[in-house]
Amino acid sequence: MGLGKTIQAIAFLAAVFEKDEESVESTTLKGNHVGKKGPVLIICPTSVIHNWEIEFSRWASFSVSLYHGTNRDLILETLKAGGVEILITSFDTYRIHGSILSEVDWEVVIVDEAHRLKNEKSKLYLACSEIKTRKRIGLTGTVMQNKIMELFNLLDWVAPGSLGSREHFREFYDEPLKHGQRSTAPESFVRKADKRKEHLVAVLRKYMLRRTKEETIGHLMMGKEDNVVFCSMSELQKRVYRSMLQLPDIQCLVNKDLPCSCGSPLKQVECCKRIVPDGIIWPYLHRDNPEGCDSCPYCLVLPCLVKLQQISNHLELIKPNPRDELDKQKKDAEFASAVFGPDVDLVGGNAQSENFMGLSDVKHCGKMQALEKLMFSWASRGDKILLFSYSVRMLDILEKFLIRKGYSFSRLDGSTPSNLRQSLVDDFNSSPSKQVFLISTRAGGLGLNLVSANRVVIFDPNWNPAQDLQAQDRSFRYGQKRHVVVFRLLAAGSFEELVYSRQVYKQQLSNIAVSGKIENRYFEGVQDCKEFQGELFGICNLFRDLSDELFTSKIIELHEKQGKGDGQCSTTKQELPQSGTCFLHPDQAASTTSSACETSDNGDPERITKRKPVLEELGILYTHRNEDIVNNGPGIRKNTEESIPGKDSVNDRPVKRRRKPDDAGGKRNDLSSKDWKKIQYSLLAQFMGMGELEFSNWVLSATPSERENVLRDYKKRKEKMPADG
Repeated sequence: MGLGKTIQAIAFLAAVFEKDEESVESTTLKGNHVGKKGPVLIICPTSVIHNWEIEFSRWASFSVSLYHGTNRDLILETLKAGGVEILITSFDTYRIHGSILSEVDWEVVIVDEAHRLKNEKSKLYLACSEIKTRKRIGLTGTVMQNKIMELFNLLDWVAPGSLGSREHFREFYDEPLKHGQRSTAPESFVRKADKRKEHLVAVLRKYMLRRTKEETIGHLMMGKEDNVVFCSMSELQKRVYRSMLQLPDIQCLVNKDLPCSCGSPLKQVECCKRIVPDGIIWPYLHRDNPEGCDSCPYCLVLPCLVKLQQISNHLELIKPNPRDELDKQKKDAEFASAVFGPDVDLVGGNAQSENFMGLSDVKHCGKMQALEKLMFSWASRGDKILLFSYSVRMLDILEKFLIRKGYSFSRLDGSTPSNLRQSLVDDFNSSPSKQVFLISTRAGGLGLNLVSANRVVIFDPNWNPAQDLQAQDRSFRYGQKRHVVVFRLLAAGSFEELVYSRQVYKQQLSNIAVSGKIENRYFEGVQDCKEFQGELFGICNLFRDLSDELFTSKIIELHEKQGKGDGQCSTTKQELPQSGTCFLHPDQAASTTSSACETSDNGDPERITKRKPVLEELGILYTHRNEDIVNNGPGIRKNTEESIPGKDSVNDRPVKRRRKPDDAGGKRNDLSSKDWKKIQYSLLAQFMGMGELEFSNWVLSATPSERENVLRDYKKRKEKMPADG
């Protein structure tokens, strides 16, 4: 993401179509040179159509037309007459009118954001499968998002048959890799998974060119830190959350496999409890069908999860929306009254509030309490912040909060006209007074370059980890001059912990299948396997009450105890108060770190307790860095060359990258760029007489000139060391 896939694709086309300055003149003189090659089709999201058009005008001299909007018929006639070299269209347009375009013999077809082809049953996938061309290229920063089978779908579209049949891929790769990642998998399963992983990576190398920021522009970036922050829900939120879990609708789902109370040998879901006429959500869903639907009661899962997520983020979200139909408003008001119970007056009743002071108050929202203190710390040192949320109603509440606190901000959501979006981005990047950019994750997940921001907040997590990663990368792109720190806010004890745990699971599977990485085996659950649902999968896990336990931290700590046995874990709760200092103002961080370093668990209990409030003052129960949980290091690509079919071919030879010489004259051997940076970072911390954590706090608070002075002194000392030694 953000590495110039668009320009690289244009450069490739310019090369194969000989679109340099000299060939343009010869083409103009000869006239028939271009006719030797057919037209090129580019399918991309609607939001980046004009970006493709602009980049073509900058980098090559093609005749480009947009098959989008009202003039499609005219463009089609020009295309058939040979007057179009590049045709750009959107996913939606191609899904609807693909049958017309599939009649054309295309020279090359490029699909941008190709992960949209992950579902083989979607209309878009079926439409794209009918394209007439032998040269297909997919561009994506996230080749696999949720399941390993998505990887098959994408590769099978690009190179049909390259991975065998769908059933063969599932049995040979998908199942072994998933079961080998289970926390209690037998050693034989783990060994089998390792072999299949290496084999899959070797095959993928023939069809996939993969670049990362670390490998290409890592030396130009200041780095990124991805913090996952578990915020305590307010006491009122906890009561409402538990009240929702006791509703008949959810109890029907949780108890679906228990014996039916009527005395029959059937399960509840097969007998008397298939429908929930005494519920609140079910009757509205089936207002036109009192007997229920074919999916009952599973049709309740998504609506119930939406309500739980709303409670986790802000209680105002579960109240009726005036934009909805009257019947839905009436049902939502009934639902709000049921879950608020005796606390209904504390939240201003069961109708949507228009009270500015009430909506902007953080008293009953745990995430906003933490956000308020974090933003005060960041704003005091001149940081610029991106604040993402999936919910437009949540953006409305956050906007009132920003106004009340006096922050200067911009806002972009689905209602923002496309012709105004770039001006909003440019204004935020160029204006020192703009402190916050409030963005809808759906509208701003792609195509925005907001490199002036160095703090990114994801207010609500998504089931698909790629969505959150796309949002983070709006700031962490080429041109970023500062260290980017990401904060993903989760409601501790809510099902959002399960959402994040599944994100980790999916990211690990992607790393294993695509890059051949070795990942810690945290979870017992196996995706799409009823036998091993473990702690991650199944309806009962979704609607479990986690409010009395830190679900995520327990899983990670249990793994550390089993795997290491020495108690050393970078994410243990004992070390959290100290790690929490990076969330504070530099002055607070310095004093807190020093006091924490002076205490030990063997010391005075009164002194030990001074370490605990560091995160608690921010309303944070637990936090860790995502990169400490998910392996972001290099995979096994360089070790699989011998097992790749066809390596005798010149075109299949791996490209050897030149390594930069070490500053100290030593050899870097096979260390990755990231590992090398970690070593240098540790040496810098020692040079400053600090631990790595304390040094991180100093780096975040230091001015550019202070950092440059330290680097200069460090290099001088390294140059003198051989002579002194």
